[in-house]
Amino acid sequence: MPHVLPATGSRIYLPSGHFGTVRYFGPLDGTTGLWFGVEWDDSARGKHDGIKDGKRYFNCRVPHSGSFIRPSSSICYGYTFLQALKNKYVEAAHGTASQEKIVLGSSNGVIEVEAVDLDKIRDKFSNLERLREVSLDNEMISTGNNPGEILSTCPSIRGLDLSATLLSSWDAVAMITTELPQLERLALNRNRLTPPSSHLPASAWLRLSELQLNGTWTSWEEFTSIAMLMPQLRIAELGYNGLTSLSHAKISTVLDRIEILNFDSNKLEDWQYISEALKPCASLQRLVLSSNGIARIPPRGSCPSHLQGLKVLSLSSNKLHNLRDIDQLYEWCPQLETLSLAKNPLSEVNDLSRSARQQIIAKIPSLRVLDATAISTKERSDSELYYLSFVAKTVLGHDEAKMKEHPQWKMLCMKHGRPAESIADRDGRLSRYLIEVKVHHCSEPPGGLFTPEMEGRLIASTSLRVLSTMKLGLFRLRLMKALGAGKNPRNRDSICVWLRMGDDTLALLENDDQELGWWGIESNSHIVVHVSRQTEP
Repeated sequence: MPHVLPATGSRIYLPSGHFGTVRYFGPLDGTTGLWFGVEWDDSARGKHDGIKDGKRYFNCRVPHSGSFIRPSSSICYGYTFLQALKNKYVEAAHGTASQEKIVLGSSNGVIEVEAVDLDKIRDKFSNLERLREVSLDNEMISTGNNPGEILSTCPSIRGLDLSATLLSSWDAVAMITTELPQLERLALNRNRLTPPSSHLPASAWLRLSELQLNGTWTSWEEFTSIAMLMPQLRIAELGYNGLTSLSHAKISTVLDRIEILNFDSNKLEDWQYISEALKPCASLQRLVLSSNGIARIPPRGSCPSHLQGLKVLSLSSNKLHNLRDIDQLYEWCPQLETLSLAKNPLSEVNDLSRSARQQIIAKIPSLRVLDATAISTKERSDSELYYLSFVAKTVLGHDEAKMKEHPQWKMLCMKHGRPAESIADRDGRLSRYLIEVKVHHCSEPPGGLFTPEMEGRLIASTSLRVLSTMKLGLFRLRLMKALGAGKNPRNRDSICVWLRMGDDTLALLENDDQELGWWGIESNSHIVVHVSRQTEP
């Protein structure tokens, strides 16, 4: 236990892995001795809001995240910046031996190898003056050092990760960054920082261009207050902060220069409100709004759009369920080039999702990448032709009726010509651009031939209708969904795909960037699929 116990507002760490902020230190009625009143970063560790036996001792920002604990020698109160830096990057030389035996960490102690001249590597890393990228994530830093010490030790740092530390305030952060004149990128994720004082030195952030504040419960008002001191700021991340609004912003010229904003996993549900709140961010080009509960993109109407210059937008894992939202999205973001919509109801497995990709491509003429898959010239052309046929079949009446529901109708007709709308043509128009393939799901990897004996190893057979211009990587994702093998794109490599050839041999399909037509896949082709391992949903 330290000789001087931490003051209210200090950060602590327990051996159990829990971080907390001291909100109270003193006696509790009905007990003896002294107690810490702690607000825990993980609210599951808490028991109350700072009230015991009807008496309030402290307040919690997050409900039910507080509890009382005794001072203990097992509590970590933190280290200085240079202590943590040297603990991680400076390792004592092991002597004159040119070879050393080391155990690979990823092998759980099973694999031991011999390494040569490790002291040379240690010497290189221990030269702190040359360090440019430094990660002190989870290194329990609580304060800086005496003036000049950090500057004389490691003046070349350009990227610094101080995530999950015991730094308790922006003033403590400034003690460190003031001594790093080359600093350009700073990560402060999963910290709890009290707002800055009015006398923070401007020299602390002069060259900073990227700031990460994910999981810090930093409000938009607090962020804009600190951003005013960062004249070169271009990238800001504020994910997992429980944001429900972007109000009370401190307007400054700095916001006008920000190009990338990340609001992943907050509670910003109102699209029109978001657009209005980001009015000061005139240079914004990339916006991340994944997992915010957005259920609707309203018509722009006469409302001004402050997202006209946006080129990259992530709306994955929201609640969008209507393709009409995509038409309205284009009204707000007419220069959009890259869009993520995965894990929205409109892209899940249902009747709507079968043509969702084609319709989204046709509805946003500027789009180049959708859900991490590039849109080729041929895919765009096929998608637009498909969309014209879809509109011609499903919306009766004159152009006015079609334009009301599908704003791109007239423009696409001018580009490709009007689709014929006779009854016979309307009945067959959609299938012109789709192929139907037979998919066989095997319980074991097949041999080299498609044989009758395979039937005994089949889990299921089904049919899929897809565009021949679809890339194999996207086709794997469709197979995952159709076979119930999970929805995580990272798991698509767990599905192996073979094509049945004319002589019944099976050809393994491996290049995900090639289109299905390139592989020779056409209507009535037989596809054999094996899931090599259980995928996560």
